[in-house]
Amino acid sequence: QVQLVESGGGLVQAGGSLRLSCAASRSTFSGNAMGWYRQAPGKQRELVAGVSSGGNTIYEDSVKGRFTISRDNAKNTVFLQMNSLKPEDSALYYCNADGYYSGSYYYPGRYWGQGTQVTVSS
Repeated sequence: QVQLVESGGGLVQAGGSLRLSCAASRSTFSGNAMGWYRQAPGKQRELVAGVSSGGNTIYEDSVKGRFTISRDNAKNTVFLQMNSLKPEDSALYYCNADGYYSGSYYYPGRYWGQGTQVTVSS
């Protein structure tokens, strides 16, 4: 069973920063695309960012220029650096692995983390 373990969420004031991490339990993910999704109460889960196996990235429009997704294949870990946070960024953030990176979108794979809560106060 593959596990994705997220960390780094929390409560932060608007304008602040957080760094989310997602560690995969299996080294084979170094060859797979990965991504971050988020879901706010009463809303559908939406893509935040995706990264290909080679390090190419895509972002949802509202986070472009503020969020950065990256990966460390040696540590089987993907990161989401979130700067200039806004209250509308508040959500449960999920890591996803084994998806499909098309160049313009990241389609989720079958593996999801448990989610980490991000709350941005105004």
